[in-house]
Amino acid sequence: MSTLLVLGGARSGKSRYAESLGKGQKFYIATAEASDEEMVQRIADHRLQRGPGWETFEVPLDLITALQTIDGKGRFILIDCLTIWLSNLMIVKLDVTRETDMLCETLRTMKAEVVLVSNEVGLGIVPANAVARTFRDAQGFLNQRVAAVADDVVFMAAGLPLRLKKAVPKTPPKKAKKSSRSRKA
Repeated sequence: MSTLLVLGGARSGKSRYAESLGKGQKFYIATAEASDEEMVQRIADHRLQRGPGWETFEVPLDLITALQTIDGKGRFILIDCLTIWLSNLMIVKLDVTRETDMLCETLRTMKAEVVLVSNEVGLGIVPANAVARTFRDAQGFLNQRVAAVADDVVFMAAGLPLRLKKAVPKTPPKKAKKSSRSRKA
């Protein structure tokens, strides 16, 4: 069907924008885990923000299986967010390149409309430690790979969507009719 990547910084309006696009049968794949009280509150706030009508799947690691399970024509799938998914993969030391490859291949075959939310973490200063630099680099490569297979890419700043990539129409545009008038020289 179609794939949209929504990028932006923290509190840029990414999730709210992505949620506003939901229609039909709506599925929310949450990658965060409630590991402490502050995260429990964030998850509760997110649920209130998106309101009723969403079926939620909590999937910290196996994103590909979740997508394949939910996929179907007329369905809307929102993944929030790739940044936490990447962090989860790195914590348990899964092969990030392999998981990214599998995600991109799966996105190419989806029948559902898929919206992925991800943080743009490369706009700030270079992190002071190796772990943070490794994460920042991996996030940048993940965003590039997903953006390459996505039909559309939107960058959020201050709650405003900026279109970076727009899908090419699948049907060729209609040819203009030739005028029956002739020109005289």
